[in-house]
Amino acid sequence: MKAKYILLMFICILVLLSFRDTTPTKKADDQVKYLIGVSQPNLSDPWQVVMNDEISQEVKDHTDMKVIFTDAATSSQQQISDVKKLIGYGVDLLIISLDDPIALTSTVSEVYGKIPVIVLGRGVTDYDYTLYIGTDNEMIGQKAGQFALESLGLKGGHIVEIQGLRGSPSVIERSLGFREAIASQPNIQIIQSINADWQRDKAEDLLVDFLKDNRKIDMIFAHNEAMALGAIRALKSTNLPAVDIIGIDGVNSTNSSLKLVSENNVTGMFTSPTGGTEAIQYAIDILNKEKGIPKKIILRSQRITLNKQGIQEKPKESNRKEVALNRKIKLGFAQVGSESGWRIANTKSVLSAAADAGIELIYENAEQSQEKQIEIIRRFIEMKVDVIAFSPKTEIGWEEVLQEARHAGIPVILSDREVKVIDDTLWTTYMGSDFMEEGRRAARWLVNETKDQNRTYNIVEIQGTETSAPAIGRKKGFEQVIRDNNDYMMLESFIGDFTFQNGKDLMAEALNKYGGNIHVVYSHNDDMALGAIEAIEDYGLKPGKDIIMISVDATAQAFKAMSTGKLNCAVECNPLLGPQIMKAVKDLMEGKEPPMKILTSEGVFTQEMAKIEMSSREY
Repeated sequence: MKAKYILLMFICILVLLSFRDTTPTKKADDQVKYLIGVSQPNLSDPWQVVMNDEISQEVKDHTDMKVIFTDAATSSQQQISDVKKLIGYGVDLLIISLDDPIALTSTVSEVYGKIPVIVLGRGVTDYDYTLYIGTDNEMIGQKAGQFALESLGLKGGHIVEIQGLRGSPSVIERSLGFREAIASQPNIQIIQSINADWQRDKAEDLLVDFLKDNRKIDMIFAHNEAMALGAIRALKSTNLPAVDIIGIDGVNSTNSSLKLVSENNVTGMFTSPTGGTEAIQYAIDILNKEKGIPKKIILRSQRITLNKQGIQEKPKESNRKEVALNRKIKLGFAQVGSESGWRIANTKSVLSAAADAGIELIYENAEQSQEKQIEIIRRFIEMKVDVIAFSPKTEIGWEEVLQEARHAGIPVILSDREVKVIDDTLWTTYMGSDFMEEGRRAARWLVNETKDQNRTYNIVEIQGTETSAPAIGRKKGFEQVIRDNNDYMMLESFIGDFTFQNGKDLMAEALNKYGGNIHVVYSHNDDMALGAIEAIEDYGLKPGKDIIMISVDATAQAFKAMSTGKLNCAVECNPLLGPQIMKAVKDLMEGKEPPMKILTSEGVFTQEMAKIEMSSREY
C-alpha cells in the first residue's frame, strides 16, 4: 500500500510539472516578448472558433509573441476564473470575447486597470477597455430587417426572434435595428422573442416548445449562426416547412454560412467579422505604445443570399499605386461650416495634417448648406481627385452624389458625421466619435452625480442640427440611460443648430416657459451650452449651481467654464481627426481596405479635472 501511495504521488507530481511546463510564459521562453491571453466564452459556437483560427494565423507572423487560449464552455463564472488565471500567467494584454457582458463587465474593468484589454464582438456595458473591435449591431439589425421586408413582401408574415443573452448590448441593438426597419410594414409582426443565450441547443429546445402550439410562423430571425442552426433543427424535427431563416454572426466560409445558404437551410445570413486578425495587429500597436489608438473599430458586415453574396465591388483602383508614386495624392475635403470652436479646430487639424503628410488638399467650406456641399463634391468628381472626404450636414440626402462618386471610382471618407443610406458601401470609411456613447456617458455622469437624492430632476435638452448624426446619436444615447429611471424627466427637447446664439435663444425660451423648474440642461455641444449659460445668468440664476450644466465637445472654452463653476461636466468629442484622415487616404492609395468605422478614444471631464488640464488643452 505504501509503494502504491508513493507511485501515485510521483504520478501527480509529473502531471503538475507537465502542466507547468506547457503553459506558455515569458520566463519559459526568453524569445517571447509579448504574452497574449485570449478568453473565449463558448467554443461550440462556430464564430468563436473562426476567431481563434484568425488569431492563431496572425500570430504566426510574429515569432516574439505567444498566445494562451481558454474556453469557458458557456459558463460566465468559468470565464471569470479563466481571466484570473490568464492574469496569473503574466499576460501582457487580454483579448476577450463575451457571451454575457453584464456578468463580465466588472472583471474586464478590473483587468483594464492593470493591462490593456481588447474586447471582440459583443461589447461590455461601460467604457473600461482599451479597444473594442466588432460590428455595428444596430446597423446589422436594420439590414436584417430590410431583408425581411424584401423576403416577406407586402403580404407580410409572423416572425419569431431568437435573441442572445437578455440585456446584452448587442441583443438590444440588433433587436432595435431590426424592429425599426420592419416598422414601416404593419403586416409584419414579431409574435415571439426567445432568449437562447447564443446557444444552438437552447435555441432548438425553446423553439420546439413554442412550435407545439404556434404553427403559423413565416420567418425566424436568429441573432447568431449557432441559434440559426438550432432553428433549422427545430423546424426539421417539427416538420414545419417553408419558414424563412435570417441569421447574424455568419462566417463567410465554405463550411459555414455559405454552406447554410447554398443548401437552402437559411434564406440569408449577415456576416459579423470576428476581428481576430485585427486584434493581433492592434495589440502590437498598443503594446508598442503607438499613438492614435482608437477606442472602437467597426468592421463591415456582408449579406449572403442564394443568388448573390451582397458584396459590393470596390471602386476600381488599378491606377492608384502609380498615381501615388508619380505625383502627390489629391484629396478633396468639403467642410460643413464654421459654426463652432470645435469645427474651427477640426478644420485646422485637417489643413495641418494634409501639409505634414504631403497630400495636395483641395479645401472648400459649404457654410452649413447641404446643397452647396453636394455641389462641392460634384466639383471634386469633375476634378478627378483621388479621394473625397466630407463632414455631412445631415444624415440623409446623399445617395445620388455618392453613387456619382462610386461611378467615378473615387472612394469617400466620412469625417465626424455619418450618413444614412441603404447601401453602406457607397462610402469607404467613417472616422470620428461614437455619438450614442457620448449621450450615454453624459447621462451616466448625471445619474452617478445625483443618485440617492430622492428627488426628480427636470431636464431641458438643446439639440444640434436637426437630422444631423451628432444630434440623433447624442439624443438617443442620453434617452437610453434615463428612459426607465423615474428620477429624471425630460421637460422639453429644443432643436438647435450648434451655435452660441441659438443656444442662448433657446435657453431663454425654456426659462420663460419653465422658469425655476429646470434642474438640468443637456446641450449637444459647448457653443450652445455657453450661450445657455449666458441666458441663465441674464435670468438671474447661477449656471452650474442652480442648474446642472452638461455639454459635449470639451473644448478649451468649456474647460474655462468648468473651472469657474458654470459648467458641471463636458463629454469629449475630439476634433483633431486630420492625421487619421490622412492615414486612411494613404492606405487607400496603397490598396489597403480600412475598417468601416474608426471611433476615437474620448474622456469625460468634470470641474475638478478641468482646473488641472485646462492649460494643456489643444482645442
